[in-house]
Amino acid sequence: MAVVNVHQAKTHLSPLLQDVEQGAEVGIARAGVPVVPLRPEPCPVAVPGALRGRIQIGADVDAPLVDLFEGLG
Repeated sequence: MAVVNVHQAKTHLSPLLQDVEQGAEVGIARAGVPVVPLRPEPCPVAVPGALRGRIQIGADVDAPLVDLFEGLG
């Protein structure tokens, strides 16, 4: 993990954030002591089929939408 002091973090915040977005870990230190670790958050990806049995599709999912637009124009 790269460690930068508070002044460097304030001066170079955008590049530091880009590094974190790309997976780097960066720590911000005060007087040489790390106080804030910045780690990229993992993006959870659902396993295919994870919602099986939890989602119900209505019987009228393929019904014509003609009535939906009546009176709008």
